[in-house]
Amino acid sequence: MSTTVEQQDNSNQNRRITWEGCSVLLDINDGDRLVFSRLTAGSIVKIGNKNYPLRPLIGCPFGSLFQVESGENGPSLARVISTAEDNNTEDKKECDLKEESRDNRALIDNNTAQTLTGEDIEGMRRQGASGNDIVEALIANSATFENKTSFSQEKYRLKKQKKYAPKVLLRRPFARSICDTYFKKYPARIGFLRVDTLSLILSFSNVTANSDVLVVDMIGGMITGAVAERLGGTGYVCNTYRGDSPYSIEIVRIFNFNDEINKRIVRLSLGELSGNGDLKENEMISSNQESLTFEESTEDKIASKIYKAAKPGEKASQDSINSWKENGFSSLIIAAPDVDAWSIVKEVLPFLSFSAPFVIYHQYLQPLATCMHNLQVEKMAIGLQITEPWLREYQVLPSRTHPHMQMSAFGGYILSGTKICNEKSTTQ
Repeated sequence: MSTTVEQQDNSNQNRRITWEGCSVLLDINDGDRLVFSRLTAGSIVKIGNKNYPLRPLIGCPFGSLFQVESGENGPSLARVISTAEDNNTEDKKECDLKEESRDNRALIDNNTAQTLTGEDIEGMRRQGASGNDIVEALIANSATFENKTSFSQEKYRLKKQKKYAPKVLLRRPFARSICDTYFKKYPARIGFLRVDTLSLILSFSNVTANSDVLVVDMIGGMITGAVAERLGGTGYVCNTYRGDSPYSIEIVRIFNFNDEINKRIVRLSLGELSGNGDLKENEMISSNQESLTFEESTEDKIASKIYKAAKPGEKASQDSINSWKENGFSSLIIAAPDVDAWSIVKEVLPFLSFSAPFVIYHQYLQPLATCMHNLQVEKMAIGLQITEPWLREYQVLPSRTHPHMQMSAFGGYILSGTKICNEKSTTQ
């Protein structure tokens, strides 16, 4: 039973090494495909038309590289251990640039350059040939490979490697990687929030250690998780909501937060925060919150009586509520694309302490412009500005540095400012 308790107590878990039950980001073939997965004994990842078990990834450091293999026991992922000699070879390959007189003008793509057929490749696989062996065989049987430029040769090799010897990079999920992945795969789930926009939100809202941040997060918990990550187990991030059902914060579970950080992620309805609602100590959490928990075995239920793992999004304590009502929050972040910006701001802004910063994110400009005008008319804030983030990615390689051919041209808008004390707020 003590072993079970130790497994559940993840407060002292080494965050640089994976463990059973943790979330990971699988980077397949240098960003061609990004997959979030939970490491368990039976979890798998599909690459091509085959399923590969993820059990070999448990206990490996984040940043480890794996390559697919077809062994006697079926397809598997084998860890690639790079040596100093391999690194020196790669560095030499990149730095050993020389002028080439050859070019690709004489090459004709008529599908006759490759003499190795599909049956030959299948035969090599049945004989136990690795993906790298197949790639080298394809290069050796290509009639035009030697006549190509070094850049074309590298491109050809990489293309075949991705097809016959795909690689999987074990990445650690944190705010940047999670936001990047969702923006590329499911942008609507996070309100089309780009990673540079997220960084500006955290900076403009002055999220620092021991801050008490009030968050209206209607984009799956992306803002909540990023704030909690920056707080690092200090202060509180209070996720507030209208009505009786909290907004979903399913993305928070991907961060692999320990118990100390999870305790700092609390929820509280606007009615309870204003004192208009009835405080219920044993209020049921929403179905979205329940989906983040896992089924416990009989042994786990017995052990939970000794140790109960903290879950993000628990009800805020009465002492914290009283403190926030008296002193206010130190920061306010609103990301509610489905709600009118001004209606939610005038309802939530009174809970922010005076001279404290606030940030409002929206996909479109007009709701923020209307909100900015109303804040100026009501004299509720100063230093108001609307920012449109701009990001350009560059490809940096030897002798070929240039912007990416395809980039995101839009990252939403941010309205930031500082709350002030006026006559209306004083009388209230």
